[in-house]
Amino acid sequence: MNASAGLPVVVIGAGPQGLAAAAHLVRRGLEPVVIEAGDGPGAAVAEWGHVHTFSPWPELIDGVAAELLAPTGWTPPTSGYPRGREWIANYLAPLADILGERVRYRVRVTGVSRQGHDRVLTPGRREAPFVVHLTAADGAESRLCARAVIDASGTWGQPNPIGSDGIPALGERIAAAAGLVTYVPPSPDRAASWAGRHVVVVGSGHSAMTAIIGLAETVREAPATRVTWALRRGGVGDAFGGPADTALPQRGALCTRVRAAAEDGLITVVSGFRTERIDVDGNRAVLVAEDGRALPGADAIVGLTGFRPDLSFLSELRLSLDPVLQAPLKLAAQIDPNVHTCSSVPPHGVVELTHPDEPDIYIVGMKSYGRAPTFLALTGYEQVRSVTAELAGDYEAARRIELVVPGTSLHP
Repeated sequence: MNASAGLPVVVIGAGPQGLAAAAHLVRRGLEPVVIEAGDGPGAAVAEWGHVHTFSPWPELIDGVAAELLAPTGWTPPTSGYPRGREWIANYLAPLADILGERVRYRVRVTGVSRQGHDRVLTPGRREAPFVVHLTAADGAESRLCARAVIDASGTWGQPNPIGSDGIPALGERIAAAAGLVTYVPPSPDRAASWAGRHVVVVGSGHSAMTAIIGLAETVREAPATRVTWALRRGGVGDAFGGPADTALPQRGALCTRVRAAAEDGLITVVSGFRTERIDVDGNRAVLVAEDGRALPGADAIVGLTGFRPDLSFLSELRLSLDPVLQAPLKLAAQIDPNVHTCSSVPPHGVVELTHPDEPDIYIVGMKSYGRAPTFLALTGYEQVRSVTAELAGDYEAARRIELVVPGTSLHP
C-alpha cells in the first residue's frame, strides 16, 4: 500500500503561483495545504505593492483560478498594468479567500525530507511520504506529511548582496543593520523622505530603474537631492535598454524614462563600479570599489542586484540543479540570462521541472529560475498547470504545453 495515499499536496508560498497551484489541485480533486510565512496572500508582492507590473492584467490571472472565482461574482480586470497592491486586492486575496482554511499563514517551512530518510538513505525512499517541518510565528514546531511538495516560495526574501563577488561587501551587513541599506525599491513616500540627501542605487536591472525613476522625481521637487546610480558593468548603454521588446512594452518605456533622467542631469551614473566594501561613518556610508574609487558619502543605499533561491530547507532532498543558476537542470539552458530575456524563454512544464532522483517535488515560479531574472507570471501558471496534471495522473495533459507567450511566436 502506498504510504502517501490520502495525504495532501503541500504548496509552499501563497503568492501568485502557489495559489494558482492550489486552485489547479482543487479542480483535479487533490487536496492542497498552502503554507505561507507572511501575514496574508502575496506577502512578497505586498513589499513592492507601489510598483507597477510589466505584464498586463490578462497575463497576471491564472485561468483555472478565474474559474474557481467566477461563481462568487468576481470579475477579472481586463486592461492596464496593476501595482502590486492592486494585484493582491483584486485577484490574490479573493483567490485565497476561496481556498479558505487550505491556506495557513504565519507558518514557515524550515525543512523538507522523506519520512525516515535523510539525503543519504536510499532503500524505500521513493515510496516514503514527504515530511514538511514547520515553525509558527509563536515558535511552535510541527510536522506535516505530504504525498508531494510544490515549492512556490519565490526568491524575494533572498536579495543578492551589493558586494560584486556574490558575497556581502565588507561592512555591508553593518551598514544594513544601521538602516543605511535597503534591498526594496523605495515607495514614493520613502523617496520623498530622502529629499536633500544623497542616495546611491546599486544594480542595473528593472527594479533599479524603477527606483531611479522615483528618485528622479524627488530631485525635480527638491533639487538639493543627489542620486548616484552605481553600475557594475563597464558602460551604461545596455542599462538604458537595447532593442524594443514588443512583448513587454512597459519595460521599454521604463528604459526610456531612465535615459531621460540621466540626460536631464537628475542622476549621476557611475559605471564599472564593483563594490568591495562599505565604510560606515556615523549616519553615512561610503561605497568603495575594487579599483579604489569611492563614492561620496550616502545617506541611503538601495541595493537592487537581483535575488537568489533559498535552498537551505530543501537540503535533505536529492535535487537536480544547475550548478550556475541553481535552477532545475533541464530548465537552466532555456532561461540563461546571458542568452534570454523574459519574452524569449519558451513555455515549459513538468518535463523540465522534474528531479529524477526525487519524484514529486517541484520548484515552480520565480524560484524555479534560480538566479535568472527572466521570469513571467504566465509562464509560472503554465508550470503549475503541467505539474498538477502530472500529480493527478493526467500525463498527456502534463506534457502538453498550452501556453504561447503573448507578443511572440514562442511555443513548445
